[in-house]
Amino acid sequence: MELEPLATPFELIEDRRAKIEEPPPVRLVAIEDCRLLAAAGLERELDRFYVGHLRFQRQDDPGRIVYKAENQDLHFQIVERHQPRRDMRTLGIAVPSLAELSQRLIDAEIEFLRLRGLTPGQQSLMVYDPAGNPLEITEFGFAI
Repeated sequence: MELEPLATPFELIEDRRAKIEEPPPVRLVAIEDCRLLAAAGLERELDRFYVGHLRFQRQDDPGRIVYKAENQDLHFQIVERHQPRRDMRTLGIAVPSLAELSQRLIDAEIEFLRLRGLTPGQQSLMVYDPAGNPLEITEFGFAI
């Protein structure tokens, strides 16, 4: 099968519009930016966890640790001595695939707990970040 030649010659032109960067494939289950505490010296472990495993993007902000999700930002306040938390409120995070994330956590030997939800098929992972903050991670379809 042969294609017919074009009636008018086709010419590629450069698209000069500003490029829009693809958002990270992770969402915070929150209505505004979130803030957590971390002890000094955990910056590399936090980067490895949030950027490497959860796929956040690290913001270029000297002196501050800010991770960008699709919808909000996660800010870390660095303190000299991290005080133990008095509550167990988790930070909600939604990822495209719990199966892929759980495999990455297993490969990195990070402990997590798989929980079943109240509705059929709903699952989440409970994990602590390197600073000891509890996270509940769900898939996009169940993050409300």
